[in-house]
Amino acid sequence: MSKLNETKFSNEGSLYPFLKRLFTYSLRYRKWLAGFVVFVLGVAAVEAIFPLIWLSLLDNAIVPAIEKNKSLAAGSVDGDPDLGLLTYYCGIIFFLGIALSGSVFMFINFAGKIQEYVMFDIRQDLFKKLQELTFSFYDKSAVGWLMSRITSDTIKVTELISWGFIEFVWGVGMIIFCIAAMLIYNVKLALIVILTIPVLTLISVKLRKLILKYSRESRRFNSEITASYNEHIVGVEVNKSMVQESRASGEFDSLSDKMRISSYKSAYFSALYQPLVIFGGSVAAALIIFYGGSMAVTFPPEISVGMLAAFFGYATLIYEPILDISRFYSQAQNSISAGERIFSLLDTHPSIKDRDNADDFSGITGDIEFENVSFYYEKNKPVLENMNLKINAGESIALVGETGGGKSSIINLICRFYEPTGGVIKIDGMDYTEKTTISLRNKLGVVLQTPHLFSGTIRENIKYGRDDADEKEVVNSLLLIGGDEFINRLDEEVGEGGEKLSLGEKQLISFARAILADPRIFIMDEATSSIDTLAEAKIQNGIHELIKGRTSIIIAHRLSTIKNCDRIIVIKKGKIIEDGSHKQLMHSKGSYYSLYTRQLREQRENEMLKS
Repeated sequence: MSKLNETKFSNEGSLYPFLKRLFTYSLRYRKWLAGFVVFVLGVAAVEAIFPLIWLSLLDNAIVPAIEKNKSLAAGSVDGDPDLGLLTYYCGIIFFLGIALSGSVFMFINFAGKIQEYVMFDIRQDLFKKLQELTFSFYDKSAVGWLMSRITSDTIKVTELISWGFIEFVWGVGMIIFCIAAMLIYNVKLALIVILTIPVLTLISVKLRKLILKYSRESRRFNSEITASYNEHIVGVEVNKSMVQESRASGEFDSLSDKMRISSYKSAYFSALYQPLVIFGGSVAAALIIFYGGSMAVTFPPEISVGMLAAFFGYATLIYEPILDISRFYSQAQNSISAGERIFSLLDTHPSIKDRDNADDFSGITGDIEFENVSFYYEKNKPVLENMNLKINAGESIALVGETGGGKSSIINLICRFYEPTGGVIKIDGMDYTEKTTISLRNKLGVVLQTPHLFSGTIRENIKYGRDDADEKEVVNSLLLIGGDEFINRLDEEVGEGGEKLSLGEKQLISFARAILADPRIFIMDEATSSIDTLAEAKIQNGIHELIKGRTSIIIAHRLSTIKNCDRIIVIKKGKIIEDGSHKQLMHSKGSYYSLYTRQLREQRENEMLKS
């Protein structure tokens, strides 16, 4: 599977399980969530009261005042109009406005807190999960894919349970309060308004699948774009040196175009909600005017002018909460695709996991044994087949052979980055799957071909595996590998990934880091290939002292650097074809002899050309 091929989700994806799991995060902050709901419902209640105030104002103040003015004009009544009621209603609206403003401030405050804390929790869980997952997961996952899970997808789902949830709670509250008020005052007119709601609901259900489909596509293409962007930025030198800028741009354009189409279709069907709901509200308002107006103008009138105005207000007001619920529903459908990717990552189980009854290695001397070990990364493509290998504690072993022969796989298995697909690996005579992984790796020192440093100082990077190490131990680790130049530079910042240092300098620091951990088993996977000959000579002197009393396994590109190893093992197509000391293998004149003499000849030819 290509790292750029995003996982496709095709199930219909019910909202309930998604929202249930998402809201378990917000339930960690019950007080804030309760306050949030209370204040949002408070806003809905206040806004639902306004048509009733308008009803009371018209029937008790405005209409009587108009009738009185008519009588005054006819001369049948004397006196000035009473403005006391108008002042009374102005006061009510003023205080409701204060309550409304305070409630809005409070629920926005709670919504912001909930979003930020839930986002923090989800990102912490995601990062923790990424630390738990094994190498096989990262072999199939692009960095950009993982980054989009922690960044854009996390923002998308947390916005749903904060700002999106405001619309839902307010909308439900408004509908309940409005319907309750209408049913109390007039059942006939209430039913006219209520009947428009299920029609809009049915239309919404029809659009649901389309929104989810294109939203999923959009999120998938977004992840692939992020992964492609990351890949081609990191590999920009290769693109330029091989004149592949146009090809890279073309591939990126294709992905961007696919995302544009999917995003547009998702937005298009989401946008259909608003005009449909507005139309539904307009129909309800028109029906209220017709039937309510008929009831108001009959004699004797069935309803008052204030009642007609209030119901017209509810008919136009109720489409807003329906629109907000529809918007929340649309946003939730869009968020399902992001949530699926977040929760699918959180639900990923490490392929290597300690057994329930696993105990720690009490101490490791360094005996390693492969018993009929087989291994593959992909089925039907074996890397190792029935390998038997015994490494005694304290031995220094060199693994040599052609690229792809299985050397690095042997090291990955010893480190338990992967586990055998057949056979058993024993450490100190014990099946290492019966022991905890951390107790094994605590006794390993690994230096890889491509060194990685973390942002921080040189000292912090050397002490990364042993934070309790003192200054003397740090200095000694540098002296041992010939890194004297770093002793006065320990507080120097290395930059992101060690970008401020050369490749050779980064490798020297990674050597010092491994040495400081004082491992029982020391592993080097072509660790000196990026260091110049002079620096390598310094390190070799240190390594000679370092490997004394430790089990050491070395993969080296330069065969001249492994001559002093106790044993040299030649690997070819997952099998051991030669095993012995340098002297023994040279005398036998087999594969190792051919490799060594060929490399020696190439080295001499290069020296002659340079001279």
